[in-house]
Amino acid sequence: MAGPTETGTGASGDWTETAGAARDALPGPRTYARRWVFLLVISLLSCSNAMLWLSFAPVADTITQHFFLSMDQVNWLSLIYLLVSIPFGMAAIWVLDSVGLRGATILGAWLNLAGSMLRALPSMAVGIPNPFFFFMSGQSLCALAQTLVVFSPAKLAALWFPEQQRATANMIGTMSNPLGILVANVLSPALVKKAEDIPIMLGVYIAPAALACLLATACLWENVPPVPPSVGAASSTSEDFSHGLKLLIKNKAYVILAVCFGGGIGAFTSFSALLEQILCASGYSNEFSGLCGALFIVFGILGALILGLYVDRTKHFTEATKIGLSLTSMTFVAFALVSQLQGQTLALAAICSLLGLFGFSVAPVAMELAVECSFPVGEGSSAGLIFILGQAEGVLIMLLLMALTVKRTGSSFSTCGHGEDPLDWTVSLLVLASLCALFTCVMVLFFHTPYRRLEAESLGHPVPRTCAVEPEIMSPTPKSLLQSPGLPLPAGPLQEVPGPVSAPQEPPEHAENVTRAV
Repeated sequence: MAGPTETGTGASGDWTETAGAARDALPGPRTYARRWVFLLVISLLSCSNAMLWLSFAPVADTITQHFFLSMDQVNWLSLIYLLVSIPFGMAAIWVLDSVGLRGATILGAWLNLAGSMLRALPSMAVGIPNPFFFFMSGQSLCALAQTLVVFSPAKLAALWFPEQQRATANMIGTMSNPLGILVANVLSPALVKKAEDIPIMLGVYIAPAALACLLATACLWENVPPVPPSVGAASSTSEDFSHGLKLLIKNKAYVILAVCFGGGIGAFTSFSALLEQILCASGYSNEFSGLCGALFIVFGILGALILGLYVDRTKHFTEATKIGLSLTSMTFVAFALVSQLQGQTLALAAICSLLGLFGFSVAPVAMELAVECSFPVGEGSSAGLIFILGQAEGVLIMLLLMALTVKRTGSSFSTCGHGEDPLDWTVSLLVLASLCALFTCVMVLFFHTPYRRLEAESLGHPVPRTCAVEPEIMSPTPKSLLQSPGLPLPAGPLQEVPGPVSAPQEPPEHAENVTRAV
């Protein structure tokens, strides 16, 4: 490190030049290639977790016959994810914002691996009396891991990626979860042709969980990079957990976004869970329902990629979210009408594709918008609360839709399983479309917010975490920038220098300290 630098007092510009040299020596924003490794780990972990979530559902009949379980027990292996995420989601937010991103990711990876191995025991060991206990215990551990995984992409994007890559990074991490759902729907039926194939299926699902755990443990070395990529990253989680939650509750824009977008998450959860039951009641096969679900996810990932790249360039978070929700609501209305007609395979396939294209693509952008309108509250809190609220709203919406169904009267074209009475989903689907339209109208009319993180980043370069710099040395910022909406004025007097600066009689005491630190 350099020793103290002598500063003259006779010339008028000596002190100004010294301060400028110290300021220029400070490293600016910097990115690290290992940020992509971190993103790979989180994406693989999220994909594996989603695969474990729905691995039983596509082969439920074979599971029930082989292990002598009821269909309700098999359904609980998927529902446990929703139930666990609501009470334990708050604990996961605290871990993410307090312990750090690395610790939360490693903990989630080990929980995910332990759960995948525990649920495989009944098919690998002989004489286990109650296989359902091991299945449920393993799924519960995986559900705990999910709460740590799904909140991570927004925080990773904020801490490790520059502002022109944040939405893209968030999109990759977020969309890896529906990609895992798609893989599970294709892989489970392909692996399980008969009951004896179940151990192979359960063993295959351990492999990605083990790989994600290995990468997380061996390749993640730090929570944050040594030098932040932006001012927003340097100020991330500057509010403690409890105070951050209070700020979110008092933030009108955030509350509107959480309720409306959380309702959208709930609507999509209900749609995904009930799609097969809705379509079979109108005479469509299970294979066609699976195709519609696959188109829903594939086009959703494609739309998220396109919209993420666009938002990274333009920063039009609010406009993209409002337009996406509006198009999604109109598509839901079309689905509510067309799904009750027979022989509309092409129209239904197109509608499900558009639902994914418009609806899924909004998810990562809305998460970024949540961080923008709540900055400097931690990204885990702002994104996590929306997810928890979305899960709760999803359970309520699903129960409401199922309660509104009635037995279909008149001629029936139902292809549903034997012993099931055909149901009329007309009222339920119209209610679902109405809820989506209501959430969209509230969002479009009442949601307005400044981009607080972008405004903070426009004030100057980030300060490295390893440099001790006196605040007075930093270059003066015009009052017009400092008085941006939603940003407090910095502490200390603002000094405007209209003309040449005369040298002080004695150089300030902190000048030598700053020069030595640099």
